[in-house]
Amino acid sequence: MPAAAKTAAKKATSKTAQDYTAHHLQVLEGLEAVRKRPGMYIGTTDSRGLMHCLWEIIDNAVDEALGGHGDRIEVILHRDGSVEVRDQARGIPVDIEPRTGLTGVEVVFTKLHAGGKFGGGSYTASGGLHGVGASVVNALSSRLDVEVDRAGKTYAMSFRRGEPGVFSDVAGSAGEKDPDHEFTAYEKGSELAVVGKARRGATGTRIRYWADPHIFPTESGFDYDALVARARQTSFLVPGLTLVIRDERRVPGTPGADGPVEEVFSHDGGITEFVEFLAPDPSVTDVWRLQGSGTFTETVPVLDASGHMTPTEVERECGVDIALRWGTGYDTTVRSFVNIISTPKGGTHLAGFEASLLKVFRKQLEANARKLKVGSDKVDKDDVLAGLTAVVTVRLAEPQFEGQTKEVLGTVAVRSIVSRVVERELTERISSPRRGEKQQATALLEKVVAEMKSRISARLHKETQRRKNALESSSLPPKLRDCRSNGTEGTELFIVEGDSAMGTAKEARNSEFQALLPIRGKILNVQKAAVGDMLKNAECASIIQVIGAGSGRGFDLDSARYGKVIIMTDADVDGAHIRTLLLTLFFTHMRPLVEAGRVYAAVPPLHRIEVVGAGSKKNELIYTYSEAELRKTLASLEKRGKTVKSPIQRYKGLGEMDADQLAETTMDPAQRTLRRVTLDDVAAVAEVFELLMGKDVEPRREFIVASADALDRERIDA
Repeated sequence: MPAAAKTAAKKATSKTAQDYTAHHLQVLEGLEAVRKRPGMYIGTTDSRGLMHCLWEIIDNAVDEALGGHGDRIEVILHRDGSVEVRDQARGIPVDIEPRTGLTGVEVVFTKLHAGGKFGGGSYTASGGLHGVGASVVNALSSRLDVEVDRAGKTYAMSFRRGEPGVFSDVAGSAGEKDPDHEFTAYEKGSELAVVGKARRGATGTRIRYWADPHIFPTESGFDYDALVARARQTSFLVPGLTLVIRDERRVPGTPGADGPVEEVFSHDGGITEFVEFLAPDPSVTDVWRLQGSGTFTETVPVLDASGHMTPTEVERECGVDIALRWGTGYDTTVRSFVNIISTPKGGTHLAGFEASLLKVFRKQLEANARKLKVGSDKVDKDDVLAGLTAVVTVRLAEPQFEGQTKEVLGTVAVRSIVSRVVERELTERISSPRRGEKQQATALLEKVVAEMKSRISARLHKETQRRKNALESSSLPPKLRDCRSNGTEGTELFIVEGDSAMGTAKEARNSEFQALLPIRGKILNVQKAAVGDMLKNAECASIIQVIGAGSGRGFDLDSARYGKVIIMTDADVDGAHIRTLLLTLFFTHMRPLVEAGRVYAAVPPLHRIEVVGAGSKKNELIYTYSEAELRKTLASLEKRGKTVKSPIQRYKGLGEMDADQLAETTMDPAQRTLRRVTLDDVAAVAEVFELLMGKDVEPRREFIVASADALDRERIDA
């Protein structure tokens, strides 16, 4: 660079540095910071952030209920887009807070880091900790109205984007309210108006707010399903609390589309009932309750009488309450909470819980190694968590969270306390001499060992099985007729019902990319069977071995040897049953394959119609796939004056077709029809499989009786 250019650049840099002074720094005070950077306080400004604001208000009411104040909370979604939360708790304080000279109501809604949850004795354990919830919601609302019942009076105050004042419709008055009404901000001093009389002894708070469209996109809306799920969850966590959700919006696609709808949630069974609600599978154990507590010390800044923050060592108590049960499946459902606030990303309490579970089971399996035939293998966390449904709750004052959204608990001491409680209580359960509990403990340990063996088996499959080629031998089942292609892309595995169909299919397939695996009759119903029994079953083991991706938690989709797995069974009742048994195996033990859309059902024809050709024309073949389609086709042919050769062939099985017919109708990608098996709602699908294929007979019998009238009797293959 020339010297002149260097000098100019240096001067420009120097000038820029001189121009950047303290005057360029912005200091955002009060609620301005919230409106400038809302994501810092509520995560996002889409529907999730909108819901987070609502949780902040609801959780304040729940904290009161946790303290024994009020047993009913109502949430109303109004048609004008506002939401209202009502409680029957103590009511927000209305007297003057001495340091600010403002009423308690105004402090709560306009000052960040203000409230009754900083160790003042009002709350021993609460979900609100940072004192910003109500004020953040207020800052992000185009209008917020609050009414408080205390001492026989009803007090009211309104805010516009966090600023107190009066709307022209007068806060506290009846009739339609609207954030677009004329607003007059207080100038000299705020006023907490008395707008009516409250019933004698009645206390409570009513908060109604309109989310600011300047902050939240117009397409954002309150999620009714999420609100109902949160209300149900909270009613489990706070036994005796009633939550009412009322939707008056008439939003299409919601339960309230045709008019106001109201749901009430109240559960006295607590987290035991919560676990029973969450459990997706038949039980191996009853719901076990593990309870205990522990203490720890920590140094925290405490506000002294002179208003200064002084580091003080305080002793905390952490209460642990866990409900858990194991089921026959391998999915894990664990919900964790701190003071009824959900921690979806876990934290120290969940880490202590999982570590202790593994420790307890390793000790128990070591003590019963000979009886359970454990061998030298070691159980790991996934083996223990398979089929577990648990609710882990801890309660403590001032827990340390990561951020305002409170998704992760960070208080280190909680881990060891939870771990000790779980180890003591769970060991006592598993080693209990009582007959019922002893049987359950034995069944549980056998299940964990079976999961361990399944995982090891899957790992061995992954390590040792490769698609055979000219240079390596195959350890795959001898009945497999593999394809020549070495890649996964475009390859297909047909699971074929019966040896007769297999013979025809061998001639009908394209051996370049289509593989065949025959199965004999009806495979094991894996919904009822233990994992060990499933692995011992020859047909199930062959299918798992041929697909080559393992099973259960060890299933590795990337290791699957075929791009498509196609179930090809006869078009009769037995064929449908076999297809259902195979789908049960895939859903229960190889679910990622189904979720990836790689499982299909072939659609073979039920009839073959031979239409006589006019003169020297060749006869035309038409295939139909149901009785209704056959009748419709015959009527159409008759109307067109076509002659049909009798008798019409009805296929009882795939083996009745010749190779050309099977290829044309069922196996040739250019002409066949396949039904892709999909999972839109995993919970609903699991419920159906348990109803139709599970151990419990009575619900299935009731389903059959109730559905008998809807059955098309002509579809019965008698």
